[in-house]
Amino acid sequence: MAITLKKATREDIETIWKMQVEAFTELLDKYQDFDMSPATESLEKIIAKFEQPWTTYYYIVENDIVVGAVRIVNKNDGSRKRISPIWIMGEFRNKGYAQQAMIELENIYGSDHWCLDTILQEKGNLHLYEKMGYVQTGKVEHINEKWI
Repeated sequence: MAITLKKATREDIETIWKMQVEAFTELLDKYQDFDMSPATESLEKIIAKFEQPWTTYYYIVENDIVVGAVRIVNKNDGSRKRISPIWIMGEFRNKGYAQQAMIELENIYGSDHWCLDTILQEKGNLHLYEKMGYVQTGKVEHINEKWI
């Protein structure tokens, strides 16, 4: 498998938004987090994020097929770089695409000084990050009664 990251343009934002809503709807249904779920973000909010000078969206592509997307936050001011969020579309999950995308992101932005957030109950996400060499900081934020 060889994925590439294709930088999204302003014209791609509505597609990115629709993909994000679709990709995170299952987690929204599971955890009922209507305040923080990427599935509930408006198109206007995604546009505002896209226009931030420190934000870059990428499509995750294999053989000209878009399998997911990712937003990178990199302020270039010494603060941690963030993946916020990354997603793989349902039919392409559990095939190594997220791991390959993260390797490519590390090639572009360096492999140090990253901050990743996830839901502790989502063991697949934890496994991916730990497999990539990331470690939990111990900082846990209680969001609602269904997840932390």
